[in-house]
Amino acid sequence: MDNANRKAGAAPPLSIAAIAALHQGNKIEAIKIVREEQNIGLKEAKDAVEDYIRSQPTLQSSFAVAQSETKRTALRWLVMLIGLAILAYYFLAKL
Repeated sequence: MDNANRKAGAAPPLSIAAIAALHQGNKIEAIKIVREEQNIGLKEAKDAVEDYIRSQPTLQSSFAVAQSETKRTALRWLVMLIGLAILAYYFLAKL
């Protein structure tokens, strides 16, 4: 993205696939899609995705909700894994 577009605050249009990835909270996947489709570097794709997120208030809120849900799910899995490890240690220590 060139400086004229950045200064004007214009976010380049993203593909439907990139926007869908953002709505699912998957920013990295959206950046990958933008890189492939627009044939640009990592930094330019990241800037394009972040500019697009900033320009879309409804996307900002749904992206934030999706990210928090993803973090919450990861935390649940981590707690369950730690619990299973503790139980395994407890039962194996008795042997």
